[in-house]
Amino acid sequence: MSFEKGDSVRLQDKHSDHDGEVGEVTRVSETMFGDETYVVQFDEGQEAGLSGDALETIEVGEETSETDG
Repeated sequence: MSFEKGDSVRLQDKHSDHDGEVGEVTRVSETMFGDETYVVQFDEGQEAGLSGDALETIEVGEETSETDG
């Protein structure tokens, strides 16, 4: 899946400190192989070099976790 700068996404990467968090795509880069990688800004930090496979599109109003009460 492809994302654009400004998209809201949820990170799905169990090895990341930001796993499950919602953030905003702040940069889209292309690798020398033609794949896109993303920089995502979260409330408390950012992750760089993310593949589209690790990101999930968030629709408006869906920002809160399903476990929030």
